[in-house]
Amino acid sequence: MRNAELTPEELVSYYIEMTKETMPQLANTTHKNWPVRNDHCFQRIILDTLFGGIWYDHLPRPAYKHLSHEQALQAVNLCNDIIAGTVDLVALNRQSLLWRGKLR
Repeated sequence: MRNAELTPEELVSYYIEMTKETMPQLANTTHKNWPVRNDHCFQRIILDTLFGGIWYDHLPRPAYKHLSHEQALQAVNLCNDIIAGTVDLVALNRQSLLWRGKLR
């Protein structure tokens, strides 16, 4: 089944699984060059990228309960692209931190 065919609930579940389990596990094993290891950091990066800024300026908390089908699909696709190495997590993290004023 293709991601676009999943329901919003299935996409959100997949997004949560990837950011809470899959990506942190990869960061601690095969993807040690990734700049983050914790689930909340992956979620921050994915959501900030999705919204082009600090995610909670665009979406109520908790984010996963308020993602539209399209937003959840974009989040899942971005996770998959990061895992595949076709999107640079280092660059996404840097941009997220810039939006938050943590880097200059």
